Amino acid sequence: MPVHPAIAARLPLLQDLPADQDWLTLPEEAASFFAPYGDYALPTSVEVSERRIDGPHGPVRLRLYRPRDVDGRVPGLLWAHGGAFIGGDLDMPEAHVVGAEIAARRGAVVASVEYRLATETVRYPVPLDDVVAAWEAFAGMADELGLDPARLGIGGASAGANLAAAAVLRERDAGGRMPSALLLAYPALHFPNPALQDDLAAEMRRLPAMLRFTARSTTEITRAYLGRITDIPSNLMPGLADLTGLPVVRIVVSEYDDLRSSGELFAEQLTEAGVPVETTVAEGMLHGHLNLPPVRSMPEVSRSLDFLAEGL
Repeated sequence: MPVHPAIAARLPLLQDLPADQDWLTLPEEAASFFAPYGDYALPTSVEVSERRIDGPHGPVRLRLYRPRDVDGRVPGLLWAHGGAFIGGDLDMPEAHVVGAEIAARRGAVVASVEYRLATETVRYPVPLDDVVAAWEAFAGMADELGLDPARLGIGGASAGANLAAAAVLRERDAGGRMPSALLLAYPALHFPNPALQDDLAAEMRRLPAMLRFTARSTTEITRAYLGRITDIPSNLMPGLADLTGLPVVRIVVSEYDDLRSSGELFAEQLTEAGVPVETTVAEGMLHGHLNLPPVRSMPEVSRSLDFLAEGL
């Protein structure tokens, strides 16, 4: 199907901006592209709290989402937001709304992790170290939080999906605590990014440049995270790794997204490695669609949340 009409109507606001436009200095009119697409409020059935855990590079903040009035052991999910390894925080919808919604929809405890972002002085493996520390601490809280140890998952969106998958690879290789499920939203798992099918590539060329993941931008994202674009560690780009022994995986890809090819290739690789995997396409959606609220006008956002929640 075409790009969702509510999104398509706003695309001209970004049409003339360069691909390297700084998101923090968007012209006022262009910034309205990201205005709310409808009224939204967090589920009232979920309580939110925070805590800090010890990580190898200092404290790591977790924001916990817990459904009220649940009995017995419940599923758990550690979730990592996206932001190209250099941006994002616990307040963005992809972290805050996703955490609350999955907690409410699945009756699960969700912990959203504030990993350190890549900078000139912070590189791989620091963000990954934070996510691994958060996963191990979260799994260690099972009794305290009333979690079912057999239903503990890890997941993330975009760069956060990369970190979640890499954390599982590290735990597997170290003989650590493996999750029961790996939940990925429009993941970035390869460098270079795999080529799109010709028909989708033609459609993507119609989108504003700043919404694209071009060969140049994916190169710069990888360089920002690793500090180089050679000698890529396999758990930095999980699509380069041995994938045997991973848990059940669920992958949501956006229909109009340069990174769709990465998620779909990863699903093929998992199947070849004998790992159970389910994939769904969010129709009419762009990369980062979980930053949109799950309102009535955006049913695909709600469907993506349900698909991920069911993976627990």
